[in-house]
Amino acid sequence: MTLSQHIKQKRKANKLTQVELSERAGVGLRFVRDLEQGKKTLRMDKVNAVLDLFGESLGPIKNERQ
Repeated sequence: MTLSQHIKQKRKANKLTQVELSERAGVGLRFVRDLEQGKKTLRMDKVNAVLDLFGESLGPIKNERQ
């Protein structure tokens, strides 16, 4: 599952609209739309602001290809 799919799934599971999510996370509606559409370049602090609503955050993970 991609980050964009994860965010969208969490938003819907919590019965939030994109507008409500943006307001609660303190980010713009455009950012939420870009995030859910899988934009390649996003500010990590804003992604973490959104994830924080669901008790999550971005972090490093071990790459299996090493």
